[in-house]
Amino acid sequence: MQASAKPALHARLTNKAAPSRYAFGPRVHASRNCVEFKLWAPSAQSVALVLPTSRELPASQNDSPRLPMQRQSGGWYTLEVPNTGHGTLYQFQIDDHWLVPDPASRYQPADVHGPSQVIDFTNLPRLHSEWKNRPWEEAVVYELHVGTFTPKGTFQGVIEKLDYLKNLGITAIELMPIAEFPGQRNWGYDGVLPYAPDSAYGTPSDLKALINEAHCRGLMIILDVVYNHFGPDGNYLHTYAQPFFTDKYQTPWGAAIHFEGPPEVRQFFIENALFWLKEYGFDGLRLDAVHAIQDSSPHPFLEALSDSVQETLPRPIHLILENDDNRSRLLETGYQAQWNDDFHHAAHVIATGETGGYYQDYDTAGSGRSAIAHLGRCLAEGFAYQGEPSAYRRHETRGENSSHLPPTAFVNFLQNHDQIGNRAFGERLAQLAPPAARLALLECLLLAPAPPLLFMGEEWGTEQPFLYFCDFEGDLAQQVREGRRQEFARFPAFADPALREGIPDPNDLQTFQNSCLNWSETEQEPHLFWLKHYTRLLTLRQERLVPRLPDFRKGAPTPHGYEVFETCGLQVRWALSGGQCWQLTANLGSRTLTVPPNIFHNLVTAGLDCVYHSEANAASVLETGQMPAWFVIWQTG
Repeated sequence: MQASAKPALHARLTNKAAPSRYAFGPRVHASRNCVEFKLWAPSAQSVALVLPTSRELPASQNDSPRLPMQRQSGGWYTLEVPNTGHGTLYQFQIDDHWLVPDPASRYQPADVHGPSQVIDFTNLPRLHSEWKNRPWEEAVVYELHVGTFTPKGTFQGVIEKLDYLKNLGITAIELMPIAEFPGQRNWGYDGVLPYAPDSAYGTPSDLKALINEAHCRGLMIILDVVYNHFGPDGNYLHTYAQPFFTDKYQTPWGAAIHFEGPPEVRQFFIENALFWLKEYGFDGLRLDAVHAIQDSSPHPFLEALSDSVQETLPRPIHLILENDDNRSRLLETGYQAQWNDDFHHAAHVIATGETGGYYQDYDTAGSGRSAIAHLGRCLAEGFAYQGEPSAYRRHETRGENSSHLPPTAFVNFLQNHDQIGNRAFGERLAQLAPPAARLALLECLLLAPAPPLLFMGEEWGTEQPFLYFCDFEGDLAQQVREGRRQEFARFPAFADPALREGIPDPNDLQTFQNSCLNWSETEQEPHLFWLKHYTRLLTLRQERLVPRLPDFRKGAPTPHGYEVFETCGLQVRWALSGGQCWQLTANLGSRTLTVPPNIFHNLVTAGLDCVYHSEANAASVLETGQMPAWFVIWQTG
């Protein structure tokens, strides 16, 4: 595809950076040619600032100066050092023993155990003065992993694909976590220094350039952040800030963060959110697995974070949740939307027939409701589970009522990093489902009012896996390797230990390399067919649906609703203002259906205009009421 011209906005820039008034991290005083270093270390008896002479050598192996820091109230240590500034390397020495990086390090040029580096954001690429973000209704989200998205595996590599993404019809890029992680490759959910973009992807300047280049093309940039745990290698907070964690709660990934404890704990993460949004110019954040964030205080952390973002930033910011508990009340406290796993799971059962694990909750045998009915409820009301018992969760109830929320409060998808990478062999939907089923479900996804999310490579139907990978060493690498294989021991397909040995080793370089996209596929069939079809549907979405999304408002004369017919038929109607509607009618099965009279009335005699239909003969469907397999039609009026 041809590169699009950059708008004139590219020339209208400002060198004004947001003021750095963060409690955590170094503060540069350029006018006085000094840096104020700070560390919250309530469990330490003493802290010294170490200024390494080289990032290549541990401070213990050179003549790095050690400067005692002054203890302040509340467990803080501070020191102002003259003749320091942008680029200065530093570490902290705890109790004359441990050498640790700054937990709020802005950059780690030598990985998680090396020295931190002072970054003066006035020295970084300029922020756009006229970029004000796009309305959430326009969002078409593209999730990507920086390290595997391009052959370069860097922020610069992503820049080189921005025109491709714009021409595809993407309006928002979501980066999987980029916070500094151990080693050279990782999904990002093992990050330990949440203020520092990982050095494997480039420098802070490179990241700032990516965001500016995206904004030049009208693309939003959203960052996936992890506030529910730290990774297992490189987190030193236990040695000098023990109140950061609590034994009161447990997480699947280790010690729980003590959000009910000292105010500095929640301040650390709230400042982190503001830091990414202000200093780099991200347009939104996706908060990972917030069901693992435990806080029963009167003003819980998640509410405090959204309040701070709204009060601090003058431009619209999009905050998105991942929340397995389906707590719809959070979507009324400043959060724009939630990833809707229910939609994915129902669609996956329809496409593949898989009913193991959590998919049992979306099958008639497991829930008493068909996957088609679950999908219809997701489209019309948001969550499939709104307080019903979950067989997968030992019949505990799950979810809260979501039918009062607008469709734009739910991000729907057919694939994402979790649903691919958490499979033993990282299979894509293209490997698991027939093309006709994938095509029909895609047509349902991209023209529904909920913002759709695509996972990188999905748009050309790649069959390349996306595997779980990391870069740990020693005993930890062995633990992760064995843990990954034991994770699948309860699956019948892996009951035999010899079969589990075939599960790819996350630490093997080949596992990472097998997950890197092969862009040459985009020039070959059948991948070209899929790429053109995604582009066509997304163009239609922007032309016909997006202008009407403000009309999908609460309080419309007729509520949104859905009906299942003939087992695998589905009709969903969304009420618009003025008594109009947006309507989906689909056969999501492999046999021809006879459309019943009430559905046929909505389809034929309600005076609706056709927005889109599958390649099959739509006129014949409207005349005979016989709907072929995997047929989709969208109407409005």
